[in-house]
Amino acid sequence: MKILIKNGRLIDPASGLDRQGDLAIAAGRIVGLGEVRDFGADREIDARGLVVAPGLVDLAARLREPGHEHEGMLESELAAAAAGGVTSLVCPPDTDPALDEPGLVEMLKFRARKLSRCRLFPLGALTRGLDGEALTEMAELTEAGCVGFSQAQVPVKNTQVLLRSMQYAASFGYALWLHARDPWLSGGVAASGAVATRLGLSGEPVAAETVALHTIFELVRATGARVHLCRISSAAGVELVRQAKREGLPVTADVSINSLHLSDVDIGYFNPAMRLAPPLRQQRDRDALRQGLADGTLDALVSDHMPVGTDEKALPFAEATPGATGLELLLSLALRWGEDQGLALAQSLSTITDRPVKVLGGALGSLSASAGRLVEGGVADVCVFDAQARWAVTPDQLLSQGKHTPFAFEITGFELPGRVRCTVVAGQVAYEAQQARAA
Repeated sequence: MKILIKNGRLIDPASGLDRQGDLAIAAGRIVGLGEVRDFGADREIDARGLVVAPGLVDLAARLREPGHEHEGMLESELAAAAAGGVTSLVCPPDTDPALDEPGLVEMLKFRARKLSRCRLFPLGALTRGLDGEALTEMAELTEAGCVGFSQAQVPVKNTQVLLRSMQYAASFGYALWLHARDPWLSGGVAASGAVATRLGLSGEPVAAETVALHTIFELVRATGARVHLCRISSAAGVELVRQAKREGLPVTADVSINSLHLSDVDIGYFNPAMRLAPPLRQQRDRDALRQGLADGTLDALVSDHMPVGTDEKALPFAEATPGATGLELLLSLALRWGEDQGLALAQSLSTITDRPVKVLGGALGSLSASAGRLVEGGVADVCVFDAQARWAVTPDQLLSQGKHTPFAFEITGFELPGRVRCTVVAGQVAYEAQQARAA
C-alpha cells in the first residue's frame, strides 16, 4: 500500500530533522520526506497540527504469553503497543515456560508477525528455566531471533555462573541484559527509608542495586562483555553507571516511566497500584534519574509494561503482584518528563526512538540503520501524534488486558500530554484513533 502522510511536523531526533512537510510510504519503506509531488497514494492521512515521528522503541514490555494469558495475551498487548505508538519492543524471557528453547522463540515471533501490530524482539533466557545454574544454548537462541540474554528479574546468585556467561557472550558478541539487584539484599516491597518504616513495610536498600552494579562492572572489566542494565532506580546507581561509562566500559542502561515520575511518598495509604519492581525510591533518586536520562548517562526510557490481573492487585500492598501497564503511556510520560526538564520535543522523543535502537545495535540486523528514524529508504515505522492533546488515563481507555497503572486519573488527578492518532508498522496502518478515522 502507498500511503501519504500530509502536512505534518516531521521530527527525526537522530538527524535533527524538524520541519513541516509530507511523508510518502511505499512497499514498507519511506520513499519521500518534505515536499512530495506526483505520488499516487492509495491512502492519504492528514497530519495537519500533528507530529510525524519515528515509531517508538520500547526495551521492556512483558506480553504475558505464553503462561500468563489471564493477565495478558499477545493480541491485546501488541494492540496496546500500536495504540501507544510503539512499533518495536523487546520482551524479557520470563514467560511460562521461559524462553530457553529456540522453538519457543520462533513460535512467539511467528505469532507476532501474524498479528502485524508491532515488531517483536525477544530476549533469550540466560540460564535454563531461569534457574541461575546451567547456561542456555545462546547460539541457537540467537539464530531463532533473540537480541540478547537476560534473567529478567531473577538474579543469578552464583557469581561463577555470571562470569562464565559473560565470557561466553563476549566471545561471540552477544549482549547480556541484567537487573542490578543483589539476590541477598533485594526482596523488600518498598524502598528502605522513612516511608517504608512509617508504613511498616519491608525495605529494599539502595545497596541492593549498588552492590550488584559493582559486581557486574568488575566482571565486565574482566571479560569485556557488553551489558545493558535494566531499570536503574537510585541516584547512587546513576552515578556508578556514569563512572563506568567514563571508564569506557561497554555498558548501557535504562529507566522505567514509573521511577522517572514517582517516588515512595506516592505509595500513600498502601496503594497497590504503586507496588512496583524495582520499588519506588526517594525524591532525590527520582531527580537523579531524570537528570541522568537528560545527560545521556541513562540511554533509554522504557514502559516496563507488565499487565497484572485484578485479583493479583486487589490484595494488601505487600502481597500484591508488582507491575503496571505502560505501553500506552510511554509517549505521554516521555513528553511530560521533557516538559518538566524544559527540553525540546526532539530530545524527549530521542529517549524512546533512536537512543533505544543504539542500545540494540547490530542485533536488529537490516533494521539497525533506520529503526527509530525517519529517513528515505528506511523502514516505514511511524507514529503520528497530537503533542498538544491532554488526556485523563482511565482503565476503560486502555487496550491492554492489564488495567492497572499508577498514572490513572483517579490516583494522580492530572492529565498527560500527547495522544497517538495513527501508528504505521512496515508501511501498514496498525492503529488509528477513532477521532482520526472519523475525520
